[in-house]
Amino acid sequence: MGEQVLELVLPATCAGCGAPGAPCCPGCLADFCGPRQVARGPTAGAGVYALARYEDTARRLVLSYKERGRRDLAPQLGGVLAAALPYLPEARPDDDGVWWLVPVPSRRVASRVRGGPHMRRLARSCAAALAEQGRSAAVAPALRLTSGVRDAVGLTRAQRAANLAGRLRLDPRGLPPPRTPLILLDDVITTGTTVAACARTLEEGGYPVAAVLSLTAAG
Repeated sequence: MGEQVLELVLPATCAGCGAPGAPCCPGCLADFCGPRQVARGPTAGAGVYALARYEDTARRLVLSYKERGRRDLAPQLGGVLAAALPYLPEARPDDDGVWWLVPVPSRRVASRVRGGPHMRRLARSCAAALAEQGRSAAVAPALRLTSGVRDAVGLTRAQRAANLAGRLRLDPRGLPPPRTPLILLDDVITTGTTVAACARTLEEGGYPVAAVLSLTAAG
């Protein structure tokens, strides 16, 4: 209720350029112009894609959503993921036509600061946008991080791998049916270590990862 009142008093401005009228204007949203394959792949057979480089406007939008409380960006950022997902060569729904989306998990302390798991919220927005396209979609929060995981900012690839070792688990509460093809969603791919660990954990548990889709990728 408080957020709705605040929106009436302070109309939305674009988190990318500051233009009034919407959380993200069409010009800034266009920076997520389409999927490009990222060389850093988690496993054989799973394509890894990003919609923009992690720089300039795209970086500002991701940081505004992730770190600066702009949760109103979720529908639009989820929408660009949904627009790209059906056109990834490896991505596919299950036999019933349902697209299963698995958000990359966050540390508990980070989720508390961000008002909840930000990637789960983004996955739900993506699923809603897919439903508007006439495609069935479900969010499967199938992964969780145990205690002891550090913030990965500034860590090398080897340090990131060590940081996650033994601390990434399947979450029985969010698992889809066995052998369901999954789409792993992330916001930023830096070294590829995190999505690789997520894909490996899922596949070792019997859940094939068909594709990885991220809003942005470094480099």
